[in-house]
Amino acid sequence: MDKHSAEQRSYNMSKIKSKNTKPELFVFEALKKYKLKFKNHYSVYGKPDIAFPKLKVAVFIDGEFWHGRRFKKERDSYKQFWIKKIAGNIKRDRKNRALLKKEGWKVIRIWDKDLKKNPEKEIAKIISTISEVTPD
Repeated sequence: MDKHSAEQRSYNMSKIKSKNTKPELFVFEALKKYKLKFKNHYSVYGKPDIAFPKLKVAVFIDGEFWHGRRFKKERDSYKQFWIKKIAGNIKRDRKNRALLKKEGWKVIRIWDKDLKKNPEKEIAKIISTISEVTPD
């Protein structure tokens, strides 16, 4: 049983941003410092947060809760609503990654807590992948 009314829950959920979150803005700025040109929220499977379309590199910056990083371990502590929601997100994410890979895209997933913990390492993942696929 939710302790909020349906209206209150709807309002609360509407305030959660899906685009231009703090972790995304941080990565956008970091990549700009390297003078890298990218598209944000690119219109391809899954709408990657960052895309390098010519290189076919897609970057997703995901929150642990919403995208189920520890879902298997924590599932039993969630209410049914969240189990259904997060399981659906995981299924959708897998499908989108598979579709992108099938079309030749390299897919990078960055977890927001990893980004907070070691931002240099996470930015290096992107730069390394770009270096691997950049034509000489």
